[in-house]
Amino acid sequence: MTTTTPTPPSPEVRAELDDRYGRSRGGRRWAWVAVGAVAVALVGYFGWNTVAQSMDSVDIDTIGFQIDDAHSVTLQFQVTLRRDEAVTCALEAQDVEHGIVGWRVVEYPADSAHSRSFSERIPTVAEATTGLVTSCWIP
Repeated sequence: MTTTTPTPPSPEVRAELDDRYGRSRGGRRWAWVAVGAVAVALVGYFGWNTVAQSMDSVDIDTIGFQIDDAHSVTLQFQVTLRRDEAVTCALEAQDVEHGIVGWRVVEYPADSAHSRSFSERIPTVAEATTGLVTSCWIP
């Protein structure tokens, strides 16, 4: 039995087979480079969005409340935000069934402190059982 070495296909046949079966010499490398570049761009975009949103965030901590009488609640709270920014807060007083019996929107001027404490009186139309800060924002 004799063995013969097969002859390689001609360049035209080789190119035709490569096209038919999706084989290319440099195409895959460029595809991976493009996918990597898009992935890096997406990670950078979402990273920057996270940082930008956290810079404008306002943290609220309710310290306590005191029911003064049947028509008012005093609320103590702390706000943490960027220095030298004004802040506006929406305050609420609720009854036993969590119905809103009083609310107030309060604006505070800019201050150099990073964290500020406030005490505000909320007038109510009925007896309240709690007071809380619903939200604060930078105007």
